[in-house]
Amino acid sequence: MAVNQDYALPCGRELETVWDRLDVGLDEHEVDCAHCRTARESLTALRSATQELADEPDPTPPDLFGRIMSAVRAEVRRGQMLELPAPEPGGVEVSEQAVAVVLRYAADAAGNVRARRVRVRKVGVSADGSDEVEVELTLAAHLGNTSGADTLARVRELVSAAAAARVGLALVKLDLLVEDVYE
Repeated sequence: MAVNQDYALPCGRELETVWDRLDVGLDEHEVDCAHCRTARESLTALRSATQELADEPDPTPPDLFGRIMSAVRAEVRRGQMLELPAPEPGGVEVSEQAVAVVLRYAADAAGNVRARRVRVRKVGVSADGSDEVEVELTLAAHLGNTSGADTLARVRELVSAAAAARVGLALVKLDLLVEDVYE
């Protein structure tokens, strides 16, 4: 471990030299020099304390209980599970919350809008066995957006494509609601 190389003891010897010689033993100068012996004792105590800290197990984080409870609450909030098309045998399920995240990302990609709240609700089952869903998406529009209808059409296109291609769900209804404006 390198220490500050610019620090010379009052006797003229560099502290780095004393550090490097901790495991070697005292030389002729250090035997007679009080400054070097004092520095050596301090560096030995520092090394010992550092080693004790390194050997100590990490304490339990004080917020561990809160983090566990947040994970439990998130599990509860994930919503109903939706069945996705999958090759036989077996099936694949995904939570409504996970689908909402994908659709929110798709809406944000349209530009001039920000997705706020996404509600996904199962309403039926399609011919291929995947769930059919209705989506309600609330948006905030950019204040300078002069092409609102075109922007909403782009949001509708991107969200519908994401539901089909990225998730594999049949989107039977998509309600868009602009409820806020941002600068």
